[in-house]
Amino acid sequence: MLLRGSGPPLVLIPGIQGRWEWMRPAVAALARSFTVATYSLVGEPGTGVRLRADTPFDRHVEQADEVLACTGWTDAVVCGVSYGGLVAVRYAAVRPGRVRALVLVSAPGPRWRPDPSAQRYLRSPWLSAPAFAAGAPMRLWPELRAAAGSTPRACVSAARHLANVALAPTSPSRMAARIRCLDGHDFGRDAASVRAPTLVVTGEPRLDQVVPVAGTLEYAEMIPGASFRRLARTGHLGLVTRPGEFAGLITDFVNAIRP
Repeated sequence: MLLRGSGPPLVLIPGIQGRWEWMRPAVAALARSFTVATYSLVGEPGTGVRLRADTPFDRHVEQADEVLACTGWTDAVVCGVSYGGLVAVRYAAVRPGRVRALVLVSAPGPRWRPDPSAQRYLRSPWLSAPAFAAGAPMRLWPELRAAAGSTPRACVSAARHLANVALAPTSPSRMAARIRCLDGHDFGRDAASVRAPTLVVTGEPRLDQVVPVAGTLEYAEMIPGASFRRLARTGHLGLVTRPGEFAGLITDFVNAIRP
């Protein structure tokens, strides 16, 4: 677990790759306004937990409890990124007294299920990994270019992100196991039971080639009183490509709801 910054407590939950290190720019930006606690998901090196095919999704809930126990916080702003958004909405549903506010960032929709491409990945994650990695530049380059404003700046941004990825490599098999954890879970029911002030954040639909924005927006409809903000010139990586603006959205939201 990493603890950084000062201000209201905020727990930042990473995406399906499971590594908090991929979010370093966002952690640094948020730490200017919050005390940020972030961590790698269960199964990653250093967590002391092995991720198996039969691991229940609520093991993520238990892990979030452990993070709060380590910090000594009774409650916190809970911010989930992509797959971490599913963890966050579940946590807000079953631990309402511990969630001061909820932020969902480009989270898969409550009715998301693996498409045929994802099903092939689940059957052979290591064999599918080379093709998945080879397609990443084509999926992410338009977003990097739009966020940076020029090709040279986009190249620098891409190099920095790749450095964070290289220093904290993920595992295709662990990513596949996390998808299997979702089987049979009703995130729509969880969303409908959330009572914490909620902010839903997405990038632009044309730039997010990872999670359909329309699915993320369903949370803004299902969660009572939820707000929505779109981070311009970004897709799925807005917290990395425009971290200052990303942190500003969350800071403004939390400041508006604080008594």
